Amino acid sequence: MMIHELTPLVPAFKRSKRLGRGKGSGRGKTSTRGQKGAGSRRGHHTRFAFEGGQMPFFRRMPKMGFTNADFRTEFWAVNLADVLRHPAFAKGGEVSGETLIKAGLVRDTSRPVKIMGDLRGLTDGVKVKLNVAVERVTGPARKHITDAGGSVNETGTRRDRVRGVDRNAEDRSPRNLTKKLKRGRKAGATKPTIEAAE
Repeated sequence: MMIHELTPLVPAFKRSKRLGRGKGSGRGKTSTRGQKGAGSRRGHHTRFAFEGGQMPFFRRMPKMGFTNADFRTEFWAVNLADVLRHPAFAKGGEVSGETLIKAGLVRDTSRPVKIMGDLRGLTDGVKVKLNVAVERVTGPARKHITDAGGSVNETGTRRDRVRGVDRNAEDRSPRNLTKKLKRGRKAGATKPTIEAAE
């Protein structure tokens, strides 16, 4: 008999741990639960990373700097090759969030859609006319679509609209200045010089 033949049978014949059967059993009196307190009671649960009431580690660490990672925009990324291979777009047509959801390429409207330019083995390129109207379209995808006679309309994300960014223009710099640039000054006020301060 080999070990691999014994292993499946081990859990079926494992003896349960007998608790509270006297001092001679080795698991008597407190039944392996230690002394008094909440830990020896039934239904006790300790929160993860609980350190007995002292200042926890994540609060002892110094907090420094700032990151925009919490405010990043998550997209539904769809490759252009997946759009072209789908029967709904085999002859071209409108490509939008609604049509992509109907085709099953996008789950829902909880995120904006980004069309990627990866053709994934389509050596012929784009041969049909696609009218794309989504939040983002990458540069290579835009070139493939427009070269085939299609059109691209980037509607932009909420952040683009707030900052005044036109995704379809050559200049995509924000038009709306944020309040952070004006903080601490009144409108039209100039920076005081050293002579004026004296």
